[in-house]
Amino acid sequence: MNAKKLFLPSVLTIGQRPSRTQRAGRYTEESMKHPAKMLPDLAAEVIGSFTKPGELVLDPMCGIGTTLVESLHLGRSAVGMEYEPDFARMAADNLAHARARGAKGEARVMCGDSRNIASTLASYRGEVSLVLTSPPYGASTHGHVKSFGLTGDAGVTKENHRYSTDKRNLAHRPRAELLGGFGQILSGSASLLRPFGVVAVTIRPIRVKGELIDLPGLVIDTAHEAGLVLTNRLAALLCGVRDGELVNRTSFFQRIETKRARAKGLPACATAHEDLLIFQTAADLKEVGR
Repeated sequence: MNAKKLFLPSVLTIGQRPSRTQRAGRYTEESMKHPAKMLPDLAAEVIGSFTKPGELVLDPMCGIGTTLVESLHLGRSAVGMEYEPDFARMAADNLAHARARGAKGEARVMCGDSRNIASTLASYRGEVSLVLTSPPYGASTHGHVKSFGLTGDAGVTKENHRYSTDKRNLAHRPRAELLGGFGQILSGSASLLRPFGVVAVTIRPIRVKGELIDLPGLVIDTAHEAGLVLTNRLAALLCGVRDGELVNRTSFFQRIETKRARAKGLPACATAHEDLLIFQTAADLKEVGR
């Protein structure tokens, strides 16, 4: 049996279309409320590169089900877990919507704590070809902004920026606990992989009180402790590319915070990409080396 081969360029231009355009008609309008959704074009690129039709894709932190929906549209099967009941329901609605649009493949979403995924989904052991997921960045994100022109009120308002009100959600936990929990999830998910399966994680650096936090590096260390080995680190552009120029797709608040940091003399930049981290198990890589 051969190891999985990487069929992706080192830089993915998955931000050519705005996120809302990528989801238009493909996902329910309600599911736009999730504060941090994976881009469908990114999910489709990864799924198409590392799996074949009929194979099984797992997302242990599936949110509104982007990984699952794109798997169905590509003729794969999919299974996901989501801690928040509202988001799990949205994911199920999106799967139903995908089937109504002619998507093939089997899929299911379960509501639960994916730190227990190895036992909860034990029936899938040895069947998963690809794990594709992204951890939360914290209790809240930039969310959605409405300006005076829409609300009639002065300034801007922010909504749909919180993951949850449940303090047990990993998004609310201190960073060390969040990473520890994510390590459990990675380890449990990896135990369900078929030989030479792949774990793919999307993650980007963040700023906390002006300090740049290397979340991709922390996730790499966490994955290593979970028995996974980094085999590739790619850049997925969140911005568009037109005639050799970058098309800004950063959020209103990110642009504001970047300007404020620069005004203070800090060399801050708006995030224009996220890392796509590709892992395989140490056991599989050892087998390849024999």
